[in-house]
Amino acid sequence: MMIKKDFGSIIANKRKERRLSQPQLAALLCERGLDVRAHSISKWEKNVNLPNVLQFFALCEILEISDINRTFQIGTDEKLFSKLNDEGQAKVLDYMNLLVKIGEYIREEPIIYQFPRRTLSLYDLPVSAGTGQFLDSDRFSEIEVGDEVSSSADFGVRVCGDSMEPLYLDEQIIWIHKQETLKEGEIGVFFLDGDAYVKKYHQSDSGIQLISLNKKYAPIQVTSGSTLKTFGKVVG
Repeated sequence: MMIKKDFGSIIANKRKERRLSQPQLAALLCERGLDVRAHSISKWEKNVNLPNVLQFFALCEILEISDINRTFQIGTDEKLFSKLNDEGQAKVLDYMNLLVKIGEYIREEPIIYQFPRRTLSLYDLPVSAGTGQFLDSDRFSEIEVGDEVSSSADFGVRVCGDSMEPLYLDEQIIWIHKQETLKEGEIGVFFLDGDAYVKKYHQSDSGIQLISLNKKYAPIQVTSGSTLKTFGKVVG
């Protein structure tokens, strides 16, 4: 903790670094509305007197002392405060109140963004990632979700099987954006000849295929006589 004899030398050194004379420093303080004379600064530097709260912070501003604690080695231990008498504690509180009023030393509180909650339909019957199961549009439950689910999601379904591993696991909930067409390589939920699948969409000169990510499953070829409908694109 700083003792009184340190204060004057710190102020004197900082003043000299700024190439200011005592009268010049006094004039700068007067410009800030503080009635300070050169002889007062001399007494501060000789540790005869100490500046008041307003004078002290004006000094720090003029002498470009931004880290007051480190410059003056001011302790932050609560035990130090308890060692002060009533007058000393009052001065500490005066400093603290002034810092708050200045506003430059206020601790910024983290901004907590509240993302809106919403309700999406989660279909009870799982979408097959293996053999194929029908997605019954009448059997679903409502589930509340937040920002962990893509804002473009319109409904959710539960994967059944391992054909889309390692990306999607058995019984994992996936979120779907309703759309009737997919681009090459996108993963979606499809209705094909009475069954629902989650697969990767592939189209070539030989036609449309629904591709599993798990290589042990062969692609499902969509024939000319097949009934294919796209429920939507997987978005999470």
